[in-house]
Amino acid sequence: MSSSSPRASLSRIVDDLGATLLELVHGDTGPAVGIGGVVIHDPVDAPPLPPHALILGVGLDDPERITELLGSLRRGEAAALVLRAPVPLTPAVRAAADAAGLALLGLSRGVPWAHLTAMLRSLLAEGDVGVAEPESLGGLPSGDLFAVANAVAALLDAPITIEDRNSRVLAFSGRQDEADASRVETILGRQVPERFSRMLSERGVFRELHRSDRPVYIEPLPDPRSGLTMLRVAIAVRAGDEFLGSIWAAVPEPLSAERTEALTDAVKLVALHLLRVRAGADVQRRLRADLLSSALEGGAGAHDALERLGLAGRPLVVLAVAFRESAAEGAIVAQELERVGDALAVHLGAVQPRSAAALVGGVIYGLVPAAEDSVVRIATDFLHRVGDRMCPVIGLGPVADDLAGIVHARACADRALRVLRERRGEPRIARLADVQVESLLLELRDLATARGDRPGEALDRLIRYDDQHRSSLVETLHAWLDAFGDVPSASEALQVPANTFRYRLRRAIEIGNLDLTDPTTRFGLHLQLRVLVPHHPHPK
Repeated sequence: MSSSSPRASLSRIVDDLGATLLELVHGDTGPAVGIGGVVIHDPVDAPPLPPHALILGVGLDDPERITELLGSLRRGEAAALVLRAPVPLTPAVRAAADAAGLALLGLSRGVPWAHLTAMLRSLLAEGDVGVAEPESLGGLPSGDLFAVANAVAALLDAPITIEDRNSRVLAFSGRQDEADASRVETILGRQVPERFSRMLSERGVFRELHRSDRPVYIEPLPDPRSGLTMLRVAIAVRAGDEFLGSIWAAVPEPLSAERTEALTDAVKLVALHLLRVRAGADVQRRLRADLLSSALEGGAGAHDALERLGLAGRPLVVLAVAFRESAAEGAIVAQELERVGDALAVHLGAVQPRSAAALVGGVIYGLVPAAEDSVVRIATDFLHRVGDRMCPVIGLGPVADDLAGIVHARACADRALRVLRERRGEPRIARLADVQVESLLLELRDLATARGDRPGEALDRLIRYDDQHRSSLVETLHAWLDAFGDVPSASEALQVPANTFRYRLRRAIEIGNLDLTDPTTRFGLHLQLRVLVPHHPHPK
């Protein structure tokens, strides 16, 4: 990152995020010196600080602890310390901040640290693709969406947001305090609130936005928290026929003809910057995926890949994320995998900065330098945050201490993931040890399929009888075996009366000529049902 980039200065960060997210509570932003990086303070394992670091004091609210941290910093080592508002500005804290030569910033209540981290990444990343110097598009730094947002806001004389195709906020202009409470809520959550999104969808706003090249006006919406919202005007941003996102302005009245033309012209500039940001993100995503793939495969370049990821010499846990096999297919899955992969990278970066995550071969992999129990908690929290859409599941490998261990851990995570993808219901996170028997059964099924093995004569008769008579004798037998012969439990699993279940079981015994008193017969039938009849209806 170039220290001369205006996007990397503290003053630029305060200017772009100050109105809604950050407040300068002590000191000043100083000269336009480049921020060397963003570091989350860890009192147990103090991370190394790059020059002019921006330190995030997560959970730091005691004046004595704040003073102690400030006292440990050499002058010029950090540019600013971000604390949760209200910041306890005691005389000792002020004096320690002045001695360290840094500013104190307050993070607004209700703003997640992960959101602040993502915003800072947008501001600090140059996103250069194969160029030595930052490029310019339309007189603005290439890919600098915050600068673009401020420029468009000046042309319209109104606060604006730039949003992606899923109504997530990519950048916003200053003067958001002139808008309404719903706009502030949108920026804090980096997403249009669900209640407004639903109302907009019901009014056909999104449909109109997707098919029109002209500004679309949205009449004030009812908001039980603050009354009516302000009038909105939105316009689609496209590259050819591809819908990239949209620009939204909060206005007191419809735009004049001149400002409507300015908004229409601004769309072209925003499209160029969005494409530039996406190009840079794609390059970084591919690079991260290549490095992670090399590390997981354990080949000649594995050690170098770990070095470049900053993970060499650390015990690592491998996690693998994918969707259940019942999820939709095609382009939707590809888009959602990319979205979830980016979300995992942000999540891991917030809770464990020395992590790496990327989409490799249809599976999202993560390398986390933490204890196995900690990674279970991290994975659980991640699933809670991303929700149930597409039903993501996570397989975990054991702790790996070397390259061979990473390869083994990846294989374990893959095996656990495969079991979870074929399951229904909970759990959605598992280690191989939790699902080892099911994993072995899947591998046995693969072997049987490769050899063309078929069910035995008795089970084959039941399958053909079910197909001809539209009955469920195989399903009944399967439920009985799963319940160890407990008819009430088995009938409850199939949601049929116990007497009906007993009748079906007798018919299965007659047609299949089965001796269910023989343990070898029971084991053989159960194994065949698990291995050779995988797609037959199953009570679980």
